[in-house]
Amino acid sequence: MGGVGVDLHVELDGADGRRAGLERALREAVRDGRLAPGERLPATRALAVELGISRNTVKAAYDQLVAEGYLTARQGSGTRVASLPAEDAAAPQAAARARAPRFDLRPGSPDVGAFPAAAWVRALRRAIAAAPSLAYDYGDPRGRLELRQALSGYLGRARGVIAPPERIVVTSGYVQGLALLTRVLDGATVAMEDPGLPFHREVVRRNGGTVVPVPVDERGARAEGLGEASAVVVTPAHQYPTGVTLHPERRRALTDWARARGGLIVEDDYDGEFRYDRQPVGALQGMAPGQVAYLGTASKTLGPGLRLGWMVLPPHLVDAVADAKLHSDHHTESIGQLALAELIDSHAYDRHVRACRLRYRRRRDQLLDRLGGRRGVRGVAAGLHALVEVADEKEVLARAEAEGLALGCLGEHWHAPGGPGAERPQGIVVGYGTPRERAYPEALEVLARLLNSAAGSSS
Repeated sequence: MGGVGVDLHVELDGADGRRAGLERALREAVRDGRLAPGERLPATRALAVELGISRNTVKAAYDQLVAEGYLTARQGSGTRVASLPAEDAAAPQAAARARAPRFDLRPGSPDVGAFPAAAWVRALRRAIAAAPSLAYDYGDPRGRLELRQALSGYLGRARGVIAPPERIVVTSGYVQGLALLTRVLDGATVAMEDPGLPFHREVVRRNGGTVVPVPVDERGARAEGLGEASAVVVTPAHQYPTGVTLHPERRRALTDWARARGGLIVEDDYDGEFRYDRQPVGALQGMAPGQVAYLGTASKTLGPGLRLGWMVLPPHLVDAVADAKLHSDHHTESIGQLALAELIDSHAYDRHVRACRLRYRRRRDQLLDRLGGRRGVRGVAAGLHALVEVADEKEVLARAEAEGLALGCLGEHWHAPGGPGAERPQGIVVGYGTPRERAYPEALEVLARLLNSAAGSSS
């Protein structure tokens, strides 16, 4: 609209007169939040033209709502939606504060405060400057060729993945990749690590797969536990939540199973970039590229808010997955893909990953120093979480909640939580990626104190 330049959707009910109908429509829009506090309303002349009513009718409605406290009017500032009363505005903020933990040591998230904003902006500017006009049109469901080429080089040198660009499909993250594969496998029985992430099991079920557990021990997933499964999902680099690395013999056993049965290995390269005490373990895909679908994301290295992931597929799955992607969301947004390609090609991505690796290693070392007197801190050679064995998960979690400390627990990751649990180990899953640097030492202090307290009460 002229003058103010805002659009306002108003359904005018003139049963009681146009002015009363306009007042009621605006009042309801303010009450239900469609018009936010501070929002500037259209000028009376512009709104009158838009609604086909007189300017005096609009002015009278505005004046009435100003008198009722719904709107404010100042010379030179126009008419705006009034701020909520202090008690109403404070209520949602207080509720949010009550829900937020004092210290967040839950696993699964990186330090998003370390996002390389300056490098990303530079990459975005260069990418947009070089982007063809077709980059803003509908695109290839497999993703932008620029990113697939950049990933091909990066995954080959950094993770040992055999990744020709034509076998890469860009996704909005790991979950979409897992869902697309499950859909293409069309009702397959999928073996998934036990313990493992319940949400991922639900993704498989909701996309038509049948989930069966494959046991995990100190050497990783056991190939002899695959039964009649036609696919298996594994996290070889750093198993979640136990933190173990898939042993070389288990890697060979899995690839032998896939070749003999025509099965598919879905490799979730969880935490593959973050290893601390030895050389990085290459991806399983490099051993059997025809039997492994490799899935990776930028969620842990950059941040889950970008929604950028990738699959490197066996040749026979590429077309089917691309078609499923086409009919799922057509294609992943293009501009972020171009920026990530630029970030990788300029090696800014490598520099950022190295900086993150050092930061997380310091956090890992702080955790070990603080809990060094305890036995049973496992899975710390890599990744962003550790598994701490405890005698009673429920007791530790109750004490943690009282301290405002959020943790994960091993018990929630078993395929059958209600089954016989006496033989199962108990533990808490501690994530050290999320807390801010200043808060982390205090969070560890609280954790150590409650663990010592729980240990003392159980002895």
